[in-house]
Amino acid sequence: MENSSETVSFVLAAYGNVGELKYLYFIIILIWYLSVCVANTVLIVVIRVDRRLHEPMYILLCNLCVNEINASTSLYPLLLSQMFSDSHEVTMCSLYTGAPAEFWSLAAMAYDRYISICHPLRYNVIMNTDRVFLLILLVWVFSFLIFILSFSFIFRLKFCGNIVDNVYCEHQLIIRLSCSVSIYNSISIIFFVIMSIFIPFSLISVSYVKILKVCRKTSKENKQKAVTTCTPQIVSLSNLFVGCICYSIDFRFLFSQVPDEVRIILAIYLLICQPMLTPFMYGFNLPKIRQSIYYMACCGEKPVLTFEY
Repeated sequence: MENSSETVSFVLAAYGNVGELKYLYFIIILIWYLSVCVANTVLIVVIRVDRRLHEPMYILLCNLCVNEINASTSLYPLLLSQMFSDSHEVTMCSLYTGAPAEFWSLAAMAYDRYISICHPLRYNVIMNTDRVFLLILLVWVFSFLIFILSFSFIFRLKFCGNIVDNVYCEHQLIIRLSCSVSIYNSISIIFFVIMSIFIPFSLISVSYVKILKVCRKTSKENKQKAVTTCTPQIVSLSNLFVGCICYSIDFRFLFSQVPDEVRIILAIYLLICQPMLTPFMYGFNLPKIRQSIYYMACCGEKPVLTFEY
């Protein structure tokens, strides 16, 4: 039966075969969600409490951790609630800001590393407190604008069904349910990809190309410092790239021969790995973060700080 744009609820069909494993899945998801929240919250608290970490790189890292909690909270509570639902019906699909905020946050951090390595003498002047908080503000403004504009495209659609073959739904999955091919469908997808991925990824690429050019002309010690500070972001970007490929494969191709569990993992890969990768690659991997945690845990025994850049 054809549904119009008045459709207000969607059924998440991927939960149909969970069966008795729902208790095991519930425990695994709950533990993972709590671990993500705890790991990122620890970094936020450490950076907030330790005044020695009130530097641009760590403030931007704190913002990234906030987004990881935001992105995780947009998914995991839904998964937990749906495990014990009979209808698996949701009245609103998630058009969350986590994905664009992730890429724009990494772009801001790449800009910070570019200034630190390519213009070290002017670093404190350029990356002052006002500039850092302006970058963070722009990250969230862009993310919410993408959210609002993406929703405005979907609001025009008319639907021929309400069955979503996944554990969650967002705007590209909803586009599949559209009754007809519309220019708004293509515009919505292109707009999201350009604003959320292409532009920030281009800015990140430009920053690292300039960093590589400077590293070619500097000493071996400075090259090593640049590699040390840039490696976490390169790893994070690589993971995001793999996640985007997985998502694109799941969205563009419907592989009937692929098990549902594999397709679900492809769809939520980023929301599983990225929120846990960030605190360990960016946070606990940095000497000053580890030393600050040690200092707080030991109640006053001040460590000797080493500066990684």
